[in-house]
Order: sequence, then structure tokens, then C-alpha cells
Amino acid sequence: MTRLLTTFAIAGALGLTVAAAQSPAEMEKHIAAAKVAAGKEHAGLFDRVCSEARTVGQPRGGGAAAAGGGRRGGGPPPPPARETWHAEPAKVFDNMYYVGMTEFSSWAITTAQGIILIDAIYDYSVEDEVVGGLKKLGLNPADIKYVLISHGHLDHAGGAKYLQDKFGARILMSAADWDMLDQQNPTWKPKRDMVVTDGQKLTLGDTTLTMYITPGHTPGTVSSIVPVFDNGQRHIAAAWGGTAFNFGPDKTRLQTYAASALRFRDIVAKAGADVLFANHTDFDGTKMKIPALAQRKPGSPHPYVIGADAVQRYVTVANECAQAAIAGLP
Repeated sequence: MTRLLTTFAIAGALGLTVAAAQSPAEMEKHIAAAKVAAGKEHAGLFDRVCSEARTVGQPRGGGAAAAGGGRRGGGPPPPPARETWHAEPAKVFDNMYYVGMTEFSSWAITTAQGIILIDAIYDYSVEDEVVGGLKKLGLNPADIKYVLISHGHLDHAGGAKYLQDKFGARILMSAADWDMLDQQNPTWKPKRDMVVTDGQKLTLGDTTLTMYITPGHTPGTVSSIVPVFDNGQRHIAAAWGGTAFNFGPDKTRLQTYAASALRFRDIVAKAGADVLFANHTDFDGTKMKIPALAQRKPGSPHPYVIGADAVQRYVTVANECAQAAIAGLP
């Protein structure tokens, strides 16, 4: 609990100014700013988080499952039918592959010494999508050396235990989210392994990822910066680690979320990130971009290379919608 409270205090330590609760008019001002920042590229993000901003103070049900924790006791529900979630794998960049589901993403980064996986989706889908997907792409799932978990919810961390047990993959998560899983103790929890610290670099072979602790969605959400290559041309990809306001009218947590978004916007600007990828397919346009990649002609623009301004505006949407939620609270 002490670590959790310390994590949520990061916003103050960052020295960032986050608006206090004010009024419905103030809320609408932030929603309007988010809509401008969203433009045409980030409608999925805007629709999700700014709609949540309008209702964050209202009662909601769902408990742990709604928050992504899910399946702690009483036995797991049966998995949904495969045809409702299966997606085919795809090569996205020279060194980056999509091995996720229709709604939930998993990304494989290939290096000279193995694979770094970003997010492990569900326990029921990881073997089909990640293991089977890598094989379809001509890659060896036994080469998975590290699994970086953006945050400790079932839809992103559920498959980590399988990969840990099957291939000996090292699992990376923030201390706060390891603690969260220890407290919840779900059946799919991996053994505690590597602890991500803010600004930590993970190097495997010729590739280095940089990880940042961006609390809000969970106590220790991790966002990342990843180098990718398109026909040998280097780009910088950024992932905002946790998105929805799944925690109700918690003003401190919303303020922490907003401060994290402001900070990560500065990070992606400094890194020169011009590629955005997400852990939900609705947020980065994966449902449209992967089919577009299949039709891409030589020399034409890459669908995921959206430019530095657009990447920064994505994180601005997250911040402004959080500010709107704060303004709408009593």
C-alpha cells in the first residue's frame, strides 16, 4: 500500500500542474481541446476516454473484472469462441510484428539475439496468437527472451505465465503492478520477475527499448519508446501503456493519469517519435492499418508512420480527457 500511494504521488513530484475540479463548463473546454488534438487520427481514443470523462463520477458495476483484474477465484469462466477474437499475425516493420487479437494487441520486436514481446494478451489466447502467430511468420517462439507487460490487467498480462513456464521468458512489470497482482492473486499471475524502473533501458542484441512509469490506469503502468525500421529506415515508435478510466471517481488517480500523460508527451517529443502503437486495436487504428499494409505499394507511406505531431497529440487527448474528468467531479 505504501508503494502504491507513493506511485500515485509521482504527479506532485513531477512538478506538473493539473487542473483541480471546477465545473461542467471547464469539463467541456477540456473535451473540446481533446477533440481538436484527436483530429482524424485519434477518434478511437477520443471516443473512449472523453466519453468516460463525462460519466466517471457515476456509479458503475463490474468490480475487478471491469478493471481488468478478472478471474481471481471461483474458477475461470470458459473462454469465448475463437472466431470472436482470433486475428492473423502480420509483419508491421522490419523488426516489429503483430501477434495480438482482434481487440487486444501483442507486439513482437525481433533483435539479433531474440525477441522482446510487448504484452501477452489473455491466458486463453496466448498460445494461439503469440506462439502460433510467430510460427506462421517464420519466427521461433522459443526465442522470446523478454515479455514487457504494459500493465497488470488480464487482457495484457494473462498470457505471461504461460510464456514464462513454456519458454523461460523473463517477465518485466513495474513494482507497483507486481504488488497489485500479489494483492489480487489471480490464477494467471506469473512468478514475480524483473522490475521496471522509470527511464530503464532494456537491450537485447542490437535493439534498446526505453521504459517509463506512467501511473494512472494502474498504479505502475509502463509506457515505452521502441526503435523500428521500415525497409531499413529508422523510426521511433511510442506506446502509451494504459488508457481507460477504469477506476471510477478517484480524483487523485485522475490527476496522476493527467500528469503522466503530460510527462509522456514531453518524452515522445524529445525522442522524436513518429510512430504510434497501442495495446488496444481501436486506439492506434490497427484494424485498418494492417490491411492497408497488405495493400501497400513500394515507396508509398507506411500507415503506422503518422509523424511526431500526431504522436504528441495522441497523448494530449489522454491528458485533456483526464482533465475533463477531474473538472466534472464534485
